[in-house]
Amino acid sequence: MTKKTVRDLDIGGKTCLLRVDFNVPTEPGTGRILDDSRIRAPLPTIHHLQSNGARIVLCSHFGRPKGKVVEELRMTAIRERASDWFGAEVIDAGLPGQDPEPAKVIAGLEPGDIAMLENLRFEPGEEANDGKFAEALASLADIYVNDAFGAAHRAHGSTVGVAEHLPAAAGYLMEQELKMLTRALESDERPGVALIGGAKVSDKIQVLENLSRRVDTVIVGGGMVAAFLKAQGYRSGKAEIPDEEVHTAGELLFSSEAKVITPSDVVVAREFSEQATPMIMSVTEVPDDCLVLDIGPETRKAYGDEIIGAKKIIWNGPMGVVEWPSFADGTYAVARAIAAADAFKVVGGGSTVSVIEELDLRSEITHVSTGGGASLEFLEGKELPGVAALDDA
Repeated sequence: MTKKTVRDLDIGGKTCLLRVDFNVPTEPGTGRILDDSRIRAPLPTIHHLQSNGARIVLCSHFGRPKGKVVEELRMTAIRERASDWFGAEVIDAGLPGQDPEPAKVIAGLEPGDIAMLENLRFEPGEEANDGKFAEALASLADIYVNDAFGAAHRAHGSTVGVAEHLPAAAGYLMEQELKMLTRALESDERPGVALIGGAKVSDKIQVLENLSRRVDTVIVGGGMVAAFLKAQGYRSGKAEIPDEEVHTAGELLFSSEAKVITPSDVVVAREFSEQATPMIMSVTEVPDDCLVLDIGPETRKAYGDEIIGAKKIIWNGPMGVVEWPSFADGTYAVARAIAAADAFKVVGGGSTVSVIEELDLRSEITHVSTGGGASLEFLEGKELPGVAALDDA
């Protein structure tokens, strides 16, 4: 960890602007919070700040209001759920840039009190990383702590701009994410296995290329299987696959430093539908009128054999259309194999993490990343703007 952490800051009596990631999933129409794990995630940082006498001002984005006030994207329900978890009322502090209220509310806070700003993305200066908006945020606090790893790949006012004006450090969650993902990339635990799923090779090409230099085996799943089948000279069904995707898949297959494993059998269907009839096929027999929607039982066993012998496992992306029960077995099989392996295990990506939660396997995984796009970019080897902006240790 080369960045300062919250433990390095002089906190007593200070007001801390704490960037969190409260962009929680909600039920369409009702706004009911479906999963509040992101609200719980910064609790260790909040407890540290409170125990050292800080006043806390939480800030987060929620949804994509595109610089306008959208009533259904207000932080009200999130603030109420946070109050439940934090054991005290989280005070509504309004929105800097559009409202003089934040400074008044924050001036009235006592040590240990918590306030929350309105949805940052209501203000167009947030996503534009506008200097005036960043200054307005910074004027509300004495110190800045970023515990929103899930937003660290965004160069926004609350992740980059504000850090230019205040002492800036990582929270406990941010620190843990960086520590675990750095270990995933740089440790010499062997053999190392990376499982990468996803819709298209182009979405995951950089992470595939980076991980192929850092692990012994790369296992391929998801919609991009079709491109790898075509690169091996097999029929890939009726999915339209650009030539560049096939070329890229072929380069990885035949030029990678790591062993690249693709399915030997797949689950196909004649239409992309939850009600479609699943059919198990050898990869040499995929009909031209079908779509590849999951890995087959023979492949599940082969992938499981690779996983169980690993000492380091990185998983990002499902093996099939996991939202539909008929095409979820491959992803479930991989999740259970990873849980059973005696290894250092890192799992990231929204739908991948959802499977771990659904199967109640979180306790069997070394680190479940909160990052989504941020964890993927980190695994690609990119520098994250929200991390780079923090003060060096």
